Amino acid sequence: MKRIYNFSAGPSILPLPVLEKAQKELVNYADSGMSVMELSHRSELFTEIIMEAEQLLRELMDIPGDYKVLFVQGGASQQFAMVPMNLLGKSGKADYVNTGSWSKKAIKEAKKYGDIRVVASSEDANFTNIPVVDSGMTDPEADYVHITTNNTIEGTAFTEVPDTGTIPLVADMSSNILSEEIDVSKYGLIYAGAQKNIGPAGLTVVVIREDLIGKASENCPAMLDYKTHSDSGSLYNTPPTFGIYMAKLVFEWIKELGGLKEMERINREKAQLLYDFIDESELFTSPVDKDSRSIMNIPFVSPSAELDADFIKKAKAEGLETLKGHRSVGGMRASLYNAMPIEGVRSLVTFMKEFENNHE
Repeated sequence: MKRIYNFSAGPSILPLPVLEKAQKELVNYADSGMSVMELSHRSELFTEIIMEAEQLLRELMDIPGDYKVLFVQGGASQQFAMVPMNLLGKSGKADYVNTGSWSKKAIKEAKKYGDIRVVASSEDANFTNIPVVDSGMTDPEADYVHITTNNTIEGTAFTEVPDTGTIPLVADMSSNILSEEIDVSKYGLIYAGAQKNIGPAGLTVVVIREDLIGKASENCPAMLDYKTHSDSGSLYNTPPTFGIYMAKLVFEWIKELGGLKEMERINREKAQLLYDFIDESELFTSPVDKDSRSIMNIPFVSPSAELDADFIKKAKAEGLETLKGHRSVGGMRASLYNAMPIEGVRSLVTFMKEFENNHE
């Protein structure tokens, strides 16, 4: 069986043991005579799957008891609307930190529903860093403060959680959830599309403090109200059953690996390996400030677009796939999500060295 190293930003690489287990169980799940994709979402077998998935996630992230875990659809992009529709209940005001393409989309969507203020931005630096954010910058009347913890396109990440005082902190963690240990209690709401570190595209995970549920206006559609999903145990309608099953398998894989402490150690080792080479290289450079670097998404460039294209073409021939940078920034990008083995990063660095030596 041929497997390449997939550096895609998403849908991303999945752990091989997870894929193999899913393959084994695909046609006949738990001797039911049915595929997991055919199970009723009201059945006992699927009830076990979704309950186990939630329990595993709670254990991995050490989620406090006063938080709900929701499995919904629509991706993080739908959360750009759901968050303001549900949380702008008191003052109708919210503060956002603009750190890249996805933050800008979240801000644009939120402005449809309330008075949205950008309290910090790194746009003037072409999003090559994370701006300083402190409690003195936020509006004391704001219903929440929103950040994007890891910027998939730009390759930046928050290294410290902003102090927002008593104002709930909302975080889009789509591209770094489960990559390192975090203190969930510092956030009011966390959301993440699955297709980076959780499972296949189609599932979105929401972790929300209970006191933030039930604040949506009366004209909020039922499917966009967190209370709907909280009250029904994420079973108001047919959820993405296969995505939840795959997420459960990924959660099991992380737990067997040693949990988020071990996952973070591995991820930092992988990222350091690549960053060390880039910093020493005379051909490749990183556009990101060192104190703002992501350990999940690592962009880098060569001196010209032609050389970038040549690198991407030759890397693909070596089984190093999807290294082309996002169309909005160009260059290259290596996404080192949880499932990327360190051997993949070593192979990339080895190829980069060879490519550089051939272009001296």
